[in-house]
Amino acid sequence: MTRITKRYVKQYPLLVRLIFWAQKLKYGMILEPAWFWGRSPKLLYGLQVFYRCLDRRSSPLSPRLRALVSNRISQMNHCAFCTDISASTLQKNGVPMEMIFTLQNYESNSAFSERERAALAYAEVMTDSSRRVDDILVNRLKKSFTEDEVVELTAWIAFQNLSSKFNSALDVPAQGFCQMTKRK
Repeated sequence: MTRITKRYVKQYPLLVRLIFWAQKLKYGMILEPAWFWGRSPKLLYGLQVFYRCLDRRSSPLSPRLRALVSNRISQMNHCAFCTDISASTLQKNGVPMEMIFTLQNYESNSAFSERERAALAYAEVMTDSSRRVDDILVNRLKKSFTEDEVVELTAWIAFQNLSSKFNSALDVPAQGFCQMTKRK
């Protein structure tokens, strides 16, 4: 149960309802976080614009890499919604379930490329406020990413932290996008 109640759809401004409509077309339902972001329409609009800038076809970061990073950040921030939707994206990109289940052990898993391991290490350090990004980590990134890609990755990680921390704090539930079976 979320910590903030949803309003009736008609209580949201027209532009918010248009975003709801677009989400229904794309996902088959209104995304749970949108109900809460929509309580402050300007925040929802800004969030939508920022997300669309990051999650574009011409992004130098592949959908798989973005989803891996998102899923790991979501795990760290205890965001059920984000973990669910990013795991679904990973499944659509052909990532095996075992790889998703063992994401926290990416450094020792040869199924992850060095580019993915470097991005995940960077995401973990950026997400853990007790740690600081150092030159060693940035140099590791630069072996697999251009400087422009590092900027894109940094923005993606920052966005995912914003999103997952917002959702976690409000206890936004998973919506069943990922049909992961229980691990045996």
